[in-house]
Formats: sequence, C-alpha cells, structure tokens
Amino acid sequence: MFGLFKKNKKIPEFDFSTIGIDMHSHVLPGIDDGAPTVKESVMMVKRFQQLGFKKLIATPHIMADYYRNTPDTINRALDELREELVKQNIDMPVEAAAEYYLDETFENKINKGNLMTMGGDYILFELSYINYPNNIKDIIQKLNDKGLKPILAHPERYPYLGSIENYYKIREFGCYFQLNTISLAGYYGKQTQKIAEQLVDNMMIDFIGSDMHHLRHADALRQSLFTPHLKTLFEEASLQNVMLSK
Repeated sequence: MFGLFKKNKKIPEFDFSTIGIDMHSHVLPGIDDGAPTVKESVMMVKRFQQLGFKKLIATPHIMADYYRNTPDTINRALDELREELVKQNIDMPVEAAAEYYLDETFENKINKGNLMTMGGDYILFELSYINYPNNIKDIIQKLNDKGLKPILAHPERYPYLGSIENYYKIREFGCYFQLNTISLAGYYGKQTQKIAEQLVDNMMIDFIGSDMHHLRHADALRQSLFTPHLKTLFEEASLQNVMLSK
C-alpha cells in the first residue's frame, strides 16, 4: 500500500497552502509514537513545507496508560525542535497543544484545568477505537461549560459510530470534527475512506489534519491531494483551520 503513494509522480493541482495550518501531528521528538528523534522531526517538517503548509500545531498524545505527557514534557520537546529548526535555517512556526485520550483521567484533567489548547480555546481529543464511550456527551458538555471548544480527532476511524445519524448526534452535543486527510487516500482502508467521504458529502468536517507520525504519512498526504473529496473540502466546505492562527 505504501509503495502506491510513492509511485504517483504527477503534480497535484493544488497544495495545502489553501489552509496553511496543520493542526494535528506527532512531529515533536521522542515523546510519543511519532518522530523518535529531532532528526526525524526535521525531516517531517521539511515534508510539511513541500506540501504547502505555513504553520504546524503539534499534538502529542496524552494517555494515562501509554503517554503520560504533561505541558512540561511537551514544551521541552517543542523547544528542542524549534532550536534545531533555527540551526538549520528552516522557517516553519511550530506550536504545541495535545491530543487527549478520553480515558478515566481526562475528566480530572478538565476539572484541574491547565489543558493544552490551540487557537486559544480549542481542544483536541480522541476516543477508543474499540468501544463507544458512554460519557462522551457529559465530557463534551463539561468542556463547553469550561469555555472550551472540543474537536474530535479523526471521527472516521471509529467503526462503532456507524451511521451518519450517530455523527450528527455528537456534533449536536457541541463538538467539532477533524478529518485525517490521509483517510481520503485510503491509508486506513476502504471502510474508513468510505466513512470519511460520507462525512465530507454531508458537510460535517470543520478541520483537517495530517496526523503525521512518520514519512509514510507524508506520502499519503501528498496522495490525498489527488482525491475529489479533498478538492470538495477546499472549494465547498468552511474549513476552520485558519481560526487556529490566533
């Protein structure tokens, strides 16, 4: 599958300069399942530049059982990457937020505050890939009550959500949707691609992100530029990535 992304040497009609900001990646070195070293981080940043991005918002995982990141660990990794970009004279602004996992600790984090947000008050969170979280409505309400704007990461990747009606319900709770752009290129399989296309067709996507962990994702991201549904997003949807420039 990955080889298919590398074979397409055509030049796409457009790039990601249309939106400018990638708001979901794992480009910070050595703190989650993304870039293992600052060298890999820089390679990823260069690929972002080639694809037309003007700014990155890194979103390391925060998960109780796997990636126990804090604002301190994330900001240290951010400083390391920024310093290396300056050394190499690479002009790419990089900021940091987080991708919070809706686990048993997330509600406590909300109560305590000090959450890592983007664009002032947007917060990115993800769900289990296996089980529907029965407390999702309460969590979204709690975030809204705190004056935060929750963004659900890659809704197309949760197979248990199933019907478009279930997606509408989550949006009605007061939640935005962020599509992984590479879903449109079939990176996660045909079923995920189909759901992604349905979400686009129903104008339910508010943000797009790369969710880049490594350079294979960069190849898939380039391939997504040839998909009709990404063109639809750029031409017909009201993508809000620009709101994160604040």
